[in-house]
Amino acid sequence: MQCDLCGAKTENLFRAIVEGTELNVCKDCAKYGKIIEKKPIKVEEKRQFTKPAEPEKEIIQVIVPDFAQRIKKKRESLGLKQKEFAKKTSEKESLIHNIETGSFEPSISLAKKLEKFLKIKLIEDYEEEHKKGSKTKTEGFTVGDLIKIKK
Repeated sequence: MQCDLCGAKTENLFRAIVEGTELNVCKDCAKYGKIIEKKPIKVEEKRQFTKPAEPEKEIIQVIVPDFAQRIKKKRESLGLKQKEFAKKTSEKESLIHNIETGSFEPSISLAKKLEKFLKIKLIEDYEEEHKKGSKTKTEGFTVGDLIKIKK
């Protein structure tokens, strides 16, 4: 097996506490901490096979990219001016102007409010997949790679 501190491959490992962390260390690295078990621990290396983790799916609500054009087109088709539309939705006229020019993207709650009033679709569900990493031990990187040991 491999020493958790320096990465040396050895059959005999000691259990020791180094800097407050319990590690399996080789004979040379045991001097950097307090040995918990005096006799060497023989660790047999076994291959670990894990089935691939299934990606976790998350559904996120997002505003459609052409929200500005949709809002403006529907407001104009209803025959409303920005001032009237702002008054009916209880929003500021400047906010409506910024939304329609595309310089401000509405929040999800505001988009829902505008959807309800205008009877248009402004929010889409976006499905995002997150892959879970497998929990297998690798032979490359050790705690000793993170710190410099003075000799």
